Amino acid sequence: MRDAGGAARWPLFPRIFVLMLVCVAVVQLLNLGLLIAVQAPTAKVYTVGQIVQTLREGRDSAGELEVARVAKVHSPPWNPRGERIAAALATALGTPAQMVEISFPTPFLQRERIYERGSAPRPAPVSPAVARDVVISGEFSAAWRQPDGQWLRVEPVAGFEPWRWFVLLWLICSAVAVAPFAWAMAHRFSKPIRGFAAAAERLGRDPRAPPLQYEGPSEIAEAAAAFNTMQARLNRYVDDRTTVISAVAHDLRTPLMRLGLRLEEAPDALRQACEGDIRDMQGLVSTALAYVRETNDSPVRRALDLRSLAETVVDDLADRGEAVTLAPGEPVVLNANPAAVKAMVSNLVMNAVKYAGGAEVSLAQIDGDAVLEVRDSGPGIAPADLDHVFEPFFRAERSRNRDTGGIGLGLPSARAVARAHGGDVQLVNRAEGGILATITLPI
Repeated sequence: MRDAGGAARWPLFPRIFVLMLVCVAVVQLLNLGLLIAVQAPTAKVYTVGQIVQTLREGRDSAGELEVARVAKVHSPPWNPRGERIAAALATALGTPAQMVEISFPTPFLQRERIYERGSAPRPAPVSPAVARDVVISGEFSAAWRQPDGQWLRVEPVAGFEPWRWFVLLWLICSAVAVAPFAWAMAHRFSKPIRGFAAAAERLGRDPRAPPLQYEGPSEIAEAAAAFNTMQARLNRYVDDRTTVISAVAHDLRTPLMRLGLRLEEAPDALRQACEGDIRDMQGLVSTALAYVRETNDSPVRRALDLRSLAETVVDDLADRGEAVTLAPGEPVVLNANPAAVKAMVSNLVMNAVKYAGGAEVSLAQIDGDAVLEVRDSGPGIAPADLDHVFEPFFRAERSRNRDTGGIGLGLPSARAVARAHGGDVQLVNRAEGGILATITLPI
């Protein structure tokens, strides 16, 4: 498969597979180097005479053995090596064999070997001089019972041998050597995902955003093409819906005009009542058309001081004698469409003035978002209606009177503007009474 420039485009699977093979090959080469470079560990060798001297003196002058007095020692299962060394240790100490115990630790990944005592011959008696020359290699624990019932236990001093430090350093170097391959693999996996996440976020902010452009493996290119097709279908669906609503709302104006002309010869009472209904319908049509334009258009955005815009809205209402205030604060600048954002803020503040007689507006920058809050002290909204107030043509005021309840497009229009900018609008009932409307817009 080739990309637009004619270069071969490898699928993602072989790329990841080859990178993993390279990573494994590097690790195996490092392991081979460790096998060649590291020296085989040499077990430490001790003599029974050294152990006897340490037990009698209570310390080891060479510092290789440590002595401890314990109340009880573990009696290991019988094995010929232990019996032979225990007999030599008892002879060198000049004490009965049952007064000494010797055991050898079992490696972590190795099962302890069980021996059968059977008819194995006991170790032949040796002289104390010969017994002192018996050699013990590796880890062990030797104990000598004292007259008071306590045990003196001798063990090699625990330590980290040099070869272990070498292996540890080698493993650290191996991890550092493999880290670039691991980083490359993680980057190759995460880069397309980050690209799709950014595209989805951009689509949520602006449905008219440019299509996703991605040069890379065939699987990613196919996924990008599917994403672009989905975006185009969504835009076509929205355009079709908007076109139908706009056409219906626009075409209603002609019959309304004809009705108005035909009512000129009607009785005054009937004419005035019908003219009022016609005006309401014309207002409904105009509002519907405005809502369609606000939810469908993608005007150019620019840097906007949201605090200055909110001050303009608040000052206009205050000049009319409305009880509207704006809390002081720092400027908050974001990239937005001034006309749409002003209409959104005016909508929420006017709702508070209309239903509660006043509004308290505040603006702050929180976690990278501009948060504008509009508070009122009105009757609030029924909890059952809070989930529906943003639905088009829904009115919490059930009288159907436009003077008291509007036509139900204000809040949907406000939320449409906020979401078109990547934000949202939320309404909650305040505990002290009234409504708190919160606008959140990314900066």
